[in-house]
Amino acid sequence: MHSSTMRPAMSRRAVLAGLGAMASLAAVTGCGGNSSDPSTTLYTWISNENDRAQWQAFIDAAKEADPEFDLTLDGPSFSDYWTKVKTRMSSRDAPSLLTTQAARAQELDALLTPLEDLAQGAGVDLSQFNDAMIDGMTVDGSVRAIPYDAEPMVLFFNRSLFVDGGIELPGTTYTTDQFLDNAKALSSGGTYGLAISAGLVHLGMAIGVANGGVPVTDGALSLTDPAIVEAMQFGFDLVVEHQVAKAPAAVDSEPAAQQELMNGNVAMYVDGPWMYQAYADALGDDLGVAIVPSESGEARGLIQGSGFGIASNAEDPQAAFASLAAITTPEVIGAVANTRGTFPSILSQEERWSEGKPEDNVAAVTALAHHGAPLITTPTWNEVDSQFSQYATDGFRGNRTAADILGEIQEVVV
Repeated sequence: MHSSTMRPAMSRRAVLAGLGAMASLAAVTGCGGNSSDPSTTLYTWISNENDRAQWQAFIDAAKEADPEFDLTLDGPSFSDYWTKVKTRMSSRDAPSLLTTQAARAQELDALLTPLEDLAQGAGVDLSQFNDAMIDGMTVDGSVRAIPYDAEPMVLFFNRSLFVDGGIELPGTTYTTDQFLDNAKALSSGGTYGLAISAGLVHLGMAIGVANGGVPVTDGALSLTDPAIVEAMQFGFDLVVEHQVAKAPAAVDSEPAAQQELMNGNVAMYVDGPWMYQAYADALGDDLGVAIVPSESGEARGLIQGSGFGIASNAEDPQAAFASLAAITTPEVIGAVANTRGTFPSILSQEERWSEGKPEDNVAAVTALAHHGAPLITTPTWNEVDSQFSQYATDGFRGNRTAADILGEIQEVVV
């Protein structure tokens, strides 16, 4: 807990009222970050229209409480964000707000200010947020970001392709043997049963965690955990040995894989609920969600999530926290969960997320969210991720094993 003197508590209404006195700023995206008020500018990732729509959903929901509220959005693509954020946040006109993942909070330690005092001063109760995500956002004993979601990796699937193939739909129990059998049955000729990404934290890692693996232990890499290695090799084998997925490209493999699912070209793809609405828009009633397969068939989620933090060099942390508080109220988080499909970081808002979604989809996501662990990484995780993306091509070609690749990364990256 940060130990500086606490300010008198203000109601959330007072926080939002203070926002009304700020200059209203247009919600635009850009690279320059030329806002005259850094406390109402958010540096974040904007890879595509789905990202843009998600951030706008937070702004629109906050406007329901205060019509004068607005945020300026500034930022590059997701893949570029982690290399550019340190430079951007050290510039003279740096925004006061930034986005981080729990998986990257350790890495962005120096950029994020502790929030306990600011939260107490503004009357914001941090205990209402998902415990696992608060743990993920905690660095050196202090909370560095307020999570807006708590999202497990899930298995998205195309219902019609399963039904047309006479295959039982996966659900809240699903073994890797069943998954492989289904993938084989759904693959024929030039058609593949699933799409796969070359990223580190995708199908293989999600299965490894579901099988009890831990990629980071006590703040140090444990990529050679047998369960992690075996699951990553399983991912390679899906391409090389079983030929139920196409080898992913070394660069930008995720958007291509996502598009394959949305176009109905593949039956399955592992991703996060943050993509739920995009997939629902593309597939409609055909969108299904199941748990990530495991050896036991039981649900165990690899929980990821993101949140909003305040720059450690912010000129007016209180004003910045007022903006942050406005976009992380239960009402706003619930509204975004409802309209964008992001699984909320506040338990009381899960019902809003569930509205309008098929019961079996809700059951699968909820099972993983309630039975899982957050992805907490190391300060060098960006390098780990980059190294894996570079070497994964050899794995998907059958030229190197997962044990070789993960062992080398474990040895080289400190």
